[in-house]
Amino acid sequence: MSTLSTHPATVPGSPSAHRWKVLAAGVAANASFSAVFSGLPVTSLVLRSDYHLSNAQLGLALGLLSLGVALGELPWGVLTDRLGDRKVLLAGLLGTSAALCLLMAMARPGQGGSAFVWLCVGLTLAGLLGGSVNGASGRAIMAWFAEGERGLAMSIRQTAVPLGGGIGALLLPTLAARAGFGAVYGFLMALCLASVALVLLWLREPHKASHAHAATPVAMPALRSPLVWRLALGTGLLCAPQVALISFGGIFLHEVGQAGLLLISVLLTLVQVGAAVARIASGRWTDRRGQRRPYLRACALGSALLFLLLGVSSLSGLSISLQWLGGVLVVAGVVVSAWHGVAYAELAVAAGPAQVGTALGLGNSCVFGVFFLTAQAIPLLLHWHGWPAVWIVTAGVALLVWPLFPPARKAPASS
Repeated sequence: MSTLSTHPATVPGSPSAHRWKVLAAGVAANASFSAVFSGLPVTSLVLRSDYHLSNAQLGLALGLLSLGVALGELPWGVLTDRLGDRKVLLAGLLGTSAALCLLMAMARPGQGGSAFVWLCVGLTLAGLLGGSVNGASGRAIMAWFAEGERGLAMSIRQTAVPLGGGIGALLLPTLAARAGFGAVYGFLMALCLASVALVLLWLREPHKASHAHAATPVAMPALRSPLVWRLALGTGLLCAPQVALISFGGIFLHEVGQAGLLLISVLLTLVQVGAAVARIASGRWTDRRGQRRPYLRACALGSALLFLLLGVSSLSGLSISLQWLGGVLVVAGVVVSAWHGVAYAELAVAAGPAQVGTALGLGNSCVFGVFFLTAQAIPLLLHWHGWPAVWIVTAGVALLVWPLFPPARKAPASS
């Protein structure tokens, strides 16, 4: 399997310092979209109340946001490889802004029975259009950074996910409760439009990047590579416990620990901040040691153990303090979110330089497909055996990921 060129960002005429501006634009684009797909689920308590939703309707609405991303990721990834990062990022961010404008106009609570329908339509469109930012920004970063920096660069980019989610967790529940969901959608639209400005200013192809890509042959199309599929499926499945915690952790803390809205926002913000720090540290650590695959396997196993502990802690009849529940939830949320940048760097390298967008699109299709299925499964698990079933089943999913992530390379040059 081919690997990416080792010095794409330092070809003549391409100032290496500009790569940090490209990274900043990618972080901003991902953070603005993350505030949508990670921030809106944190408002689940207010969302359920204001829209008068059942748990099943709540799961459907939040799941459709992820389904839209899952359906759009692979086509956007293929288009990114053909049209370039800049065009795809601009189209996606502007399209997401339009979807949020639709939500603001048609899907506010109190607009009658059609509000829920428009909520589902708007969230699906936001996911379908916004999913473009993942593969496009990842391709740009892989083109500008050398091999010894890619784990760190992709991990910094992935900090945009908890960064945007942290902004959402900190601001959106209170904004929804005090100003309504029209203000929430307007705030998210403003974030997306601010990212458009940074993409216009800073994002471009590195000089002679296309020649560097052409010089490295691709041994196998990404969509036919067993290694690419293993990494993509493992990445997707390990997101099941993550999305369960992000989307329903607030309701869990309220129902089991009787936590208030402010404490829930603080704890979920701690998850996002801790995840951002852990992603940067893991990217730097794996760049220095070249241990991306063993690290991914360790994160899968650690997540399984922590979610099992969360499930045991929520068993009825046990006298568990809110401090313990909150602490376990925060640690589990950080561990299950720490590995993303490392996984995407490994996936991009496995695919080869000409197919980075396609491979990242496949990975993100798996991720958001799992997001959708998880959001539909959790209400059923809650009805079946309550919160212990939710956390123990997601722990089992994390354990299944361990054999999917491949073991360490036998030789440095092998992929």
